[in-house]
Amino acid sequence: MAVEIEAKMAVESFEPVRAKLREAGAAAAGSHFEVNTFFDTSDGTLLAADQGLRLRLARDDASGRERHVVTWKGPHRPGALKSREEVEFELSSPTEFTTLLARLAYRQTFSFEKRRESWELDRCKVELDEVPRLGKFVEVEGPDERAVMSVRERLGLAHAPMIKGGYAVLLTRHLEEHGLDTEAVRF
Repeated sequence: MAVEIEAKMAVESFEPVRAKLREAGAAAAGSHFEVNTFFDTSDGTLLAADQGLRLRLARDDASGRERHVVTWKGPHRPGALKSREEVEFELSSPTEFTTLLARLAYRQTFSFEKRRESWELDRCKVELDEVPRLGKFVEVEGPDERAVMSVRERLGLAHAPMIKGGYAVLLTRHLEEHGLDTEAVRF
């Protein structure tokens, strides 16, 4: 199984990061709008085990093509970077998948929208993410810690604090702290 290894940092603006990406010869890999929906049992079995099950709708900005991707993420592994086992695959029928989950006693627990601009640099994916209520983030995901940290440095983000929590966790915490609805977050 694949292991996700990433560094996530909050930024005020994407422009300095885009400039560094262009200067470094990074390849633009498109942009898209996402709806991320999470599932768990009514007693929170996955959450209690530090696991996640997500269905993502990604709509490409240029073509309008939609993809539906299921992702399971395992417990966080120790270390400086966010690292966890990950299984991911594309679906042709999200409706059938959610019906199956319901039959297995999984229910939708949380949903949020996100805008993502993707780049590729030095064997790493660089994602420029905008999440409602949270702001702007840069994620650098790569094959190993050294590659991720090298790209992070090349982008001028070496001193930016790293965030290990996923957007769903960050959003849920933010919404609860502000007494807001935690069912869905939209632009």
